[in-house]
Amino acid sequence: MKASIVNALTIDVEDYFQVSALAQHFPRGEWDRVPCRVEGNVERILEILEEREALATFFTLGWIAERYPHLVRRIAEAGHEIASHGYAHERATGQSRECFLADITLAKAVLEDVVGLAVVGYRAPSFSIGADNLWAHDCIAEAGYVYSSSVYPVKHDHYGIPDAPRFPFRLDNGLLEVPVSTTHWMGRNWPAGGGGFFRLLPYAVSRWQIDRVNRADGRAAIFYFHPWELDPEQPRVQDAPAKARFRHYVNLTRTEPRLRRLLDDFEWGRADQVFDVAAD
Repeated sequence: MKASIVNALTIDVEDYFQVSALAQHFPRGEWDRVPCRVEGNVERILEILEEREALATFFTLGWIAERYPHLVRRIAEAGHEIASHGYAHERATGQSRECFLADITLAKAVLEDVVGLAVVGYRAPSFSIGADNLWAHDCIAEAGYVYSSSVYPVKHDHYGIPDAPRFPFRLDNGLLEVPVSTTHWMGRNWPAGGGGFFRLLPYAVSRWQIDRVNRADGRAAIFYFHPWELDPEQPRVQDAPAKARFRHYVNLTRTEPRLRRLLDDFEWGRADQVFDVAAD
């Protein structure tokens, strides 16, 4: 029997060639010449969610929305939340304050123009808001977003604020930050919110962690994955560094069956509704 707590399921809508780990192999100026696979992968996700009667939040790139407006509208028409993942998947840590604000403002405008609805949520690519660029939260609020899910309270080589609150917290500027889920064990926070860890570790680990957040902490979890993680047939970049190849390609064949189990084992909904952000 599923637990009674409704958790937030989130999808970061980007294509395989837009991920940070492969950025040097797919320069931004060449994206329009790279075969896209995001449309088919998102359609598959929508089918799975419909089968399981689950709702989710799709943090979507403005670049994707401009090229596939019909896909973004289909997501919204199915009852899912459209949120922003920025325009061009540029890490916040690699941008000036002015460039970052311009990127997230453009993304919001593009997404709202496509779906005709307010876009209130934002997630920084690669959770790239850390201790050195906390000013990004002020930009997010200035751009008109109501909540952000850009902080991962873990220690990681590419992101993370290990001492950040584990659960939603209000910033001085009024923005609500909804950190990706972690479990606190043996004196530290451990990733419990999906992504590569969901593919790398046995499914039982993810199930135990989410159940722990629900039962031990008494809180809703927030989980994420990418459309390309359900696509084992995507083109392979053989000359990428071994670490990048491992992180990107490990267990791609296992993501879809694990996702189906996840949807069966827990209740899932949109981030804006799970955390009641629209009312703030």
